Amino acid sequence: MGALLGSVLAASVMAQGLGVGDGGRVVPVEARSSQATVTLGGTVVPYKEVALAAQLPGRVIFLAGTEGDTFKEGARLAELDDNELRAQQQAAFASLRDAEATMRNAGIQYERELIAPQRQSPSQMPGMGLPSLFDQFVTRPMGGMMGQGNPALERSVDLYGHGIQIEQARNAYLKALSQVQQVEAKFRDAKAIAPFDGMIIKKFVEVGDTVQPGQPLLQFADTHYLQVQVEVPSRLMPGVRDGMWLRAKLDIRNTWVDVRVAQIFPMADPQRHTVRVKLDLPTSAPAAPGMYAEVMIPDVEAPVRTVVIVPTAAIIQRGSLPMVYVARDEKNKELRIVRLGERVDAYHTTVLSGLQPGEMVYIDADKGASWNPGPAPSGSRYRDSASPGY
Repeated sequence: MGALLGSVLAASVMAQGLGVGDGGRVVPVEARSSQATVTLGGTVVPYKEVALAAQLPGRVIFLAGTEGDTFKEGARLAELDDNELRAQQQAAFASLRDAEATMRNAGIQYERELIAPQRQSPSQMPGMGLPSLFDQFVTRPMGGMMGQGNPALERSVDLYGHGIQIEQARNAYLKALSQVQQVEAKFRDAKAIAPFDGMIIKKFVEVGDTVQPGQPLLQFADTHYLQVQVEVPSRLMPGVRDGMWLRAKLDIRNTWVDVRVAQIFPMADPQRHTVRVKLDLPTSAPAAPGMYAEVMIPDVEAPVRTVVIVPTAAIIQRGSLPMVYVARDEKNKELRIVRLGERVDAYHTTVLSGLQPGEMVYIDADKGASWNPGPAPSGSRYRDSASPGY
């Protein structure tokens, strides 16, 4: 500890005599009213993600690529063996042809009955039809009373029966046609097609594996747009609104980015009592699906506090110690250790101890260049406002 203080005092003594013109510029330390925030851990997820599963049993005969390969919408990603489907298709076509033949035959039989009836009327029978009439009188004495033996009625019944045969043949044809269409639909199910532009992020099978219906084949996702998924406690939800900007830290070199609330789920988890919230990441963020991220959620129930704010560019990291150059007068400055708090925005950080409001600190004192923060964050780095779900 003594060695550490000695090195800090030595740095302070060495800083004496360095003028403002030696590099950097001086800005005042500010005091602001800040809303308390709660840091929640989340996970980076793709904007769109689907799990492609097998729709029928079979053997995998084709895989388009491996993890990390990108494909356009409509590309063939996986395919199953369809030899059994081809046999079913041939049987379905045979049944369809039989139904067509039966339907044609029923139509011809109806036309024959219509033109040349098979049942002859008494006037068409030899001997003026007397033997036939006598037979009907003897065998069916009550036929005339019940309407039987009426040539017109019998003619109508015969035509109706042939019409029923045509209808049955037509129904059989439609049934066979539906079987053919069902087999053709299974041919489409034998292939996994990319539903959108994206990337294979996980494979569950290899060529030669035998799968059953429902077994996952690939996990496909749109990784061009990424989101942070956070489970927010119910008590913090009053401070979260759709479209608001929040701060997030990625688990890559502690990169801070601005994120925007894209979706708030309508109900809370009944076990954990948290609400799922998705936030859009900038397209330039160094993130990938599955990475860890932290999001600062405002706590509206906590009282507003006054905090000391310094530009992030004024902070100098010497090992694990954050320091700033403080101007003592117009010609002298000292290197002072500070204790940092949370990031306020893209350009400012809170200081818990080591500085007082009104003190002057140097920005980019080691670089000898003025600080230019550049333009403020804009939505152009995120998904376009016309994108669905934005």
